[in-house]
Amino acid sequence: MSKIARKSVVCTLIAVLIFSVAVVGFVACNKKSDVQGEIVITDMIGREVAVTPGSYKRVVCIGAGALRMYSYIGDVSLLAGIEDIDNTTLANRPKMFDAAARPYQLANKAVFDAIENSCGVGGPQAQAAEAEKILACNPDIVISEYEDVEKENALQAQLGVPVVTLRYGANGVFDENVKNSFTMLGKIFGKEEKATALNAFIAEQTKLISDRTANVAEADKKSVYICGLGNWGTTNHLMTAQNYAPFNVAHIKNAVSGLATDGIQAIEEEKFVALGANIDIMIVDAAAVKNIKPLYKEDDTMFDDIKAWQNGEVYLEMAYNAYYTNLEIALINTWYIAKVAYPTLFADIDMTEKTNEVTRAFLGKDLASDIFACGNSFGGYQKINTETFFA
Repeated sequence: MSKIARKSVVCTLIAVLIFSVAVVGFVACNKKSDVQGEIVITDMIGREVAVTPGSYKRVVCIGAGALRMYSYIGDVSLLAGIEDIDNTTLANRPKMFDAAARPYQLANKAVFDAIENSCGVGGPQAQAAEAEKILACNPDIVISEYEDVEKENALQAQLGVPVVTLRYGANGVFDENVKNSFTMLGKIFGKEEKATALNAFIAEQTKLISDRTANVAEADKKSVYICGLGNWGTTNHLMTAQNYAPFNVAHIKNAVSGLATDGIQAIEEEKFVALGANIDIMIVDAAAVKNIKPLYKEDDTMFDDIKAWQNGEVYLEMAYNAYYTNLEIALINTWYIAKVAYPTLFADIDMTEKTNEVTRAFLGKDLASDIFACGNSFGGYQKINTETFFA
């Protein structure tokens, strides 16, 4: 073969090789993979956890509020097990929240009730993960709200799958921990767009409330007392907070001040009575009604020193805390509190419409009628009839 011929063959082979590589490279770059590569994330308690975004098919959520947060972002059809507290078909389970509105449960009741595997009892008394029950669910990932680094690491080692911890934070729906938890869930489950949209919605709603009330003069603000915050089982008319996030967002004048610490806490009865003459408006969280009623039955004069009670300015908000924080209700409550404190500025806000708008953003469904129909919602947002409501 001549030099020219050999050169021609070599050139042809090289050309074919280059073309082949180019074709393979093109196909590889444009092939859509259902499973992304493994990455390392830092969860909400600072643990580094290796996850494979978008790959999970069997999800388990454990601890107060974990399933709620997952329901906002993730696909509930992927749940491989559920805590007994969220499966209403079970006779022997924690039932203390059955009459309370938990929108994530209302929206997904049929799905939750159809899940046969239990990943634990759940409820306020469940202070530790039940590893054997979780293992029986055969999960490929666990979403947890048990905020203990050592225990979470031990659980992950025992299960052999990622255990990722969420966090709510002290300011509930307005807390950066909530925003970051949503973002993390979006990353893990390939739901970045949904997480971004929900975070944007919360930010928008917060700004709308804040902007409407930002220019109200201090002298024109009414003094508002809120009660019924905190733990479902023990909260009452004395459980309040001096630095309450919804009040801060809506520029509400808080009747409570001068406490040694911030955060939800019980004040003394004497302090409550002393505040009475300066309480223009009283907001009662629905969670407190069951505990206030027997107290009122014993002493129906217990609110006589409260100006708001005497003037009929007592209002009911929906229970925001039921197996941890109902984040959508916390946001809706903020609209309601603002509407009560500044009726003229919020005259256009219909609470049924606003409730549906918010639950659509969080859970994709209009849930106002379901929320208001729950026994411990007492029919929904309302001005309380002080002569009959607690009687």
